[in-house]
Amino acid sequence: MGMSAKDERCASPTDEEWPEVEKAEKLARGAALKWASGVFYRPEKLEGLGHYRNRETQRNSSIQTRLKSTVQSYLEGVSTGLEQLRSAVQEVQSVCQDMGAARWALLDCADRFQDLQQMRALMAEHMQLASVVQVLPQLFSVHEVFSHALKLLRGQHLLEAHAELMMMEHLRDDILSQLHLRGLSSAQATVLSYFSCLQELNESLAKQLWSIVSSSLQLVREDPVLFVTAIRIIEREEKIDDTLLLDATFLPPGRPKGWRQKFYHVLQETITAAHFNAIRMDAEGPGLARHLAALQRDIVSELRVVKDLMVQCVPAHYNILSVCTATYHRALSSHLQDILREDLDKQALFLLLEWVLRMYPSPEVMGHPDLLPEVDVSSLGPLISPELVDQTERKYVEKVKASVIEWMQRTLEVEFKEWFREEEPEMDHQGFFQSALPVIVVQMLSENIQVASLITDSLQQKVYNMALEELEAFLGRLREVLVQCGKEHQKDRTVPKHYVPYLLAMLNNNLALSSSIPSLHPNAACREVPASLQVALDKMQKKACQLLLEELLLDLQPFYVQLPSRKWLLGSQLVNSMCEVIDKYTKDFSHVRKPAFSGLDRSQQSLEAVFALRELICIKDPALLSLEVLGFITKYPDVSDEHISTLLDLRGDISKDVRHVVLEMMAQNPQPLPEGYRPIFSTILVPAPELPFCLRKAKCA
Repeated sequence: MGMSAKDERCASPTDEEWPEVEKAEKLARGAALKWASGVFYRPEKLEGLGHYRNRETQRNSSIQTRLKSTVQSYLEGVSTGLEQLRSAVQEVQSVCQDMGAARWALLDCADRFQDLQQMRALMAEHMQLASVVQVLPQLFSVHEVFSHALKLLRGQHLLEAHAELMMMEHLRDDILSQLHLRGLSSAQATVLSYFSCLQELNESLAKQLWSIVSSSLQLVREDPVLFVTAIRIIEREEKIDDTLLLDATFLPPGRPKGWRQKFYHVLQETITAAHFNAIRMDAEGPGLARHLAALQRDIVSELRVVKDLMVQCVPAHYNILSVCTATYHRALSSHLQDILREDLDKQALFLLLEWVLRMYPSPEVMGHPDLLPEVDVSSLGPLISPELVDQTERKYVEKVKASVIEWMQRTLEVEFKEWFREEEPEMDHQGFFQSALPVIVVQMLSENIQVASLITDSLQQKVYNMALEELEAFLGRLREVLVQCGKEHQKDRTVPKHYVPYLLAMLNNNLALSSSIPSLHPNAACREVPASLQVALDKMQKKACQLLLEELLLDLQPFYVQLPSRKWLLGSQLVNSMCEVIDKYTKDFSHVRKPAFSGLDRSQQSLEAVFALRELICIKDPALLSLEVLGFITKYPDVSDEHISTLLDLRGDISKDVRHVVLEMMAQNPQPLPEGYRPIFSTILVPAPELPFCLRKAKCA
């Protein structure tokens, strides 16, 4: 396994030159020894040593063969590369020689180049003169061409006139461009002066073009040739503008003309001037209706002409139908805003709101079947802004409010004028007193709410809210007039003659209003009466009931004066007379509907007070009176000592000592009014005392 000395001598130079080889060999030997020790660590394994040796020998042979092949291929590549390098060196040397020869040849021709430069300058001057000579006939004929072009324009030969105009403009612009490139700007003024006639010709042509465009809607129906000619000329000019703008080195005077934009502008101005310029008109009533009807007719008619005829006369990229539709929309929007700035009445405001929100997008105008599907009104946006719609709705509500107030006031005046008639109020089929007031008021409010529903839900809600507010205010005014009428009646109770029946009719009217209010609500599912309005209705009903009770008390007052008295105690005539009065009122009250009739009934609290007074009068033992009075004033704290003193006088059997004890007890036990207590006795006046009288054999008070 060791190496011979010869091998070591031979290997030493290699080892010194290639230390990696020695390191690799040592690693390989170590790995081989490790492998062999692992395989042949037992004697019986040595039998397969020959097999392993043959396999490793074959493996080494294969590796050496591949190594030799690889090295051979590498050497052949190196040889080829060296050969190519030798060829490249030879070619480079040849090119260097040729370059040197060319350099010497160029040095020899330098003087000849100077001669060629002079020849080049002469050649350029010759070309300029030649070009000038070529355009001289055209320059001399400019004024003649101008005159001919004017004649063509007068004869409406627009295409021929425009062709000559383009020719002269091209000649002028070419000369100006040459002067600009050579820095001869001072000479441009002379050229412009010479071609000044082009400005006049250009303006004359433009004037005819815009005249044609302004009559385009009529021309496309009668003779579209002239309109098509104008469009062709505009498109020619647009192409010239585009070409000059792309060049960007020189822009002739008057460019770009922008005639396509001018076409749009003239068309829009024509539409606006024809229908939407400020004109004096009757902004109220039939005048506005006729104006809107004319706008509706003209817009639909002219858009149909654009869609069916004008579209065929212009290039597709003009989008002429969209342009015209947007023009009508914008102009109409501005026009309507101008109208809305006027002080319009409610009919005019309603008409405008209906036309803007209902009519305009409907099949009657922009949604007309002949305009669909090309015209899409939803893409145009609102005709007037939502803010302006809301503002207009509020104006309309204010106008309706003023009308409602005026109408209600008139109704109120008529209502109370009827009170002074010689006849009782009319009765319905059930025999209840009534008047036309609730029907008139509810019908008026309902009609206004229903009319508003034809526009928008928001307007209907605004009118509904206004209606309830004004109805509440009306009830307040009605109550005030009722109070005033009551005061006048107290001065002269013969006027009005049928005061009580009309008060009863007012109660029935109040009930009719209360039952009709829910029907005013736009939402059928919501039928509640607002709290504030219900309070106004209750106040109205209470005031009418109060006036009725006051009238009853006035009729009973002569009898109350005689209570208590000997006449009252000795006979029943006073009681019979009181019963007759009450019976008369009871018959009148039968003409009141049930809910108001129970407003007229005495409350449970009042009845209990009457029964309590009866108990005080019926006590047989005066010694118990102070205790009973204490309980009475505790339950009815608004009773005064005058009331109790009068009650004691009514008994007639109370001594001075007992009276003193009772009144002293009341003074020592003042009763505060509890929260929510409904006063009874504080509204009852104590009559002036009469001469004392006695009951049975008791001592006089």
